Amino acid sequence: MSAHEIFQQFINELQQTTWLEFIAVITGIASVWFSRLENILVYPVGLINTIIYIFLSVKGHLFGEASVNLYYTIMSIYGWVLWAKKDQQKQPVLLITFSSAKEWMNQLLFFAAFYIAIFFSLSFLKTNFAPGAVPWADAFASATAYTGMWLMTKKKVESWYWWIATNIASVPLYFVKHYAFTSVYYIVLLILAIIGLISWQKKASNINA
Repeated sequence: MSAHEIFQQFINELQQTTWLEFIAVITGIASVWFSRLENILVYPVGLINTIIYIFLSVKGHLFGEASVNLYYTIMSIYGWVLWAKKDQQKQPVLLITFSSAKEWMNQLLFFAAFYIAIFFSLSFLKTNFAPGAVPWADAFASATAYTGMWLMTKKKVESWYWWIATNIASVPLYFVKHYAFTSVYYIVLLILAIIGLISWQKKASNINA
């Protein structure tokens, strides 16, 4: 496919974007913006996004991404509870921190476990039920997202590294599934994730100073 054909496909699919996908994209961008600001609205706004994307992912045979959004939904409720906790001075109990070497190892093991599980599950689905599945790419995007969300609930700076990896992988993944607007969404999220990383690094450094 030539560059012109890819561009034309992109324009055609943008014009066919549904209102449901549009709402999911807007709430997703808003959610990441709130997370960068360490604002608890990241969770209620994010729930709208994740619930819609469960539906869209299943429809597009992106079952790994569907599982991610189900996981997001559950972890958003968990994170909402953690972020809402206050001490006696009405200050947040959970602060932004860097991961230790041991926590980094746990993150890598967490990612590897989910990647292997999702990859083989999707390979089975591709063979028997969903020929449109893309196991290796979907598993990577999903496993990095699982890891990023887990770390986000704990306010770990490194969550943004995993979000950056997720966004990079998701741009082409959704484009080939004809969700062009969602591909643009992930480009925006990639930019916001880089900004979020810088912001959280500064906050964590100030806390440790």
